[in-house]
Amino acid sequence: MKTTNFKNTKISYTDQGKGTAVVLLHGFLENQSMWKAFIPELTKKHRIITIDLLGHGETECLGYVHTMEDQADMVHHVLHELKIRKAVLIGHSMGGYVALAFAELYPGNVKGIVLQNSTSRADSDERKANRDRAILAVKQNYSAFIRMSIANLFSEDNRERLTDTIEEVKSEALKTPLQGIVAALEGMKIRKDREAILHFASYPIQLILGKKDPVLNYTENLEQIEGTQVQLTTFEDGHMSHFENKNDLLYTLTKFLYQL
Repeated sequence: MKTTNFKNTKISYTDQGKGTAVVLLHGFLENQSMWKAFIPELTKKHRIITIDLLGHGETECLGYVHTMEDQADMVHHVLHELKIRKAVLIGHSMGGYVALAFAELYPGNVKGIVLQNSTSRADSDERKANRDRAILAVKQNYSAFIRMSIANLFSEDNRERLTDTIEEVKSEALKTPLQGIVAALEGMKIRKDREAILHFASYPIQLILGKKDPVLNYTENLEQIEGTQVQLTTFEDGHMSHFENKNDLLYTLTKFLYQL
């Protein structure tokens, strides 16, 4: 684990392997440990950078609202420090929002994007209201909020099959400070719609969706790629494809990286 300083905030990241630079960006309530099963394989042919996003994992909080632009600027700072000019960005859920913010701010630094269980669209009014409810809930009962939130990310069929995994994910999520959780929710709530990137980007983009994703409606998410060159991969399960569809996801990522 390495660290750097961004706006007087400690940022934690790893840098392993050689080849095309690939940045792995975790989701809300996660940290860079979510990628640990993939790193041995991916580092065989690529330079893999994992980063704890602001207010998550070992990375400190920058403020009380972490916008997707704040997160993207932090990622850019890490890449600049590593002297990496172009990278592929792979983002799970919130990590996908950060990847798209990065692509908007630093288009010349992007070689490709994978949106894993993520969307280019802004929050609907209903989702914004849900974020506000989540902020109240986590302030009232931090532990109960996290335990319930994590279980609800898996498809119902997998909640029994992956009991041990879910417990492990919960224990990692419980390392996330309250300030980091609220700042992320506030930042996701106000994020911009970036669907235009899917239509006009000059680099390849892959969208990975779960048919039974309890968080992102599968059919609605298909709409954003109509008339685009975006490559679509569909899994049969939920929001946590790195656990629910681990082998298939590794195959999909490897195949995407091979074509670059």
